[in-house]
Amino acid sequence: MKNINQYEKLKEKHSKEFNKFPIKFAFSESQFKEAMKDLGLTEKDTDKITGIGIGGGFIRKSDVQAFNEMNKRHRQEEKDAIKNDLTGEGYIKDMFEYELANHECGYTNNIDDTLIALGLTIDNINNDERLKYGLELALNRYRENEEEEEL
Repeated sequence: MKNINQYEKLKEKHSKEFNKFPIKFAFSESQFKEAMKDLGLTEKDTDKITGIGIGGGFIRKSDVQAFNEMNKRHRQEEKDAIKNDLTGEGYIKDMFEYELANHECGYTNNIDDTLIALGLTIDNINNDERLKYGLELALNRYRENEEEEEL
C-alpha cells in the first residue's frame, strides 16, 4: 500500500482553496472581458482590480485582504508542518521527494530548483538536522526509484 505524501496532501488542500478563490486569468482581450464579467465587473472597471503577481492573474481590490490572509495561512501551515516533523522522516522527506521529482532531479542531477521551489538554501539544510536527514532520505528514495525504472 502506498503511503500518502503529506506534502502533496497539503499542496492539494491549498490548491483547492486557491482555485475556489475569485481569481481570474486573462491572456487576451476576450478572456479579460469574460473574466471581468465573471467578477461582476465591466471591462472599464480596471480601477477595481489588481494583479496578483502571477502572469495574467488578477482579483478584485475588495478581495486583496482575504487573498493575502489565505496566502499567509498557507505559508504558516507549511512552516508548521516542517516544524512538527521532529525527525525529518515525515513531511520533510515527503516535500523533498515531491519536489525532487517535480524538478526532474534525475535528469539534471541538481537540487537547486528543488530548494528554490521550497524557499530553502543549502545553509538552511546544513543548519537543520531534520532538513538534512529528510533530504538524504528523499534523495536515496529518488535514486532507488530511478534504478527500478531502469530495470
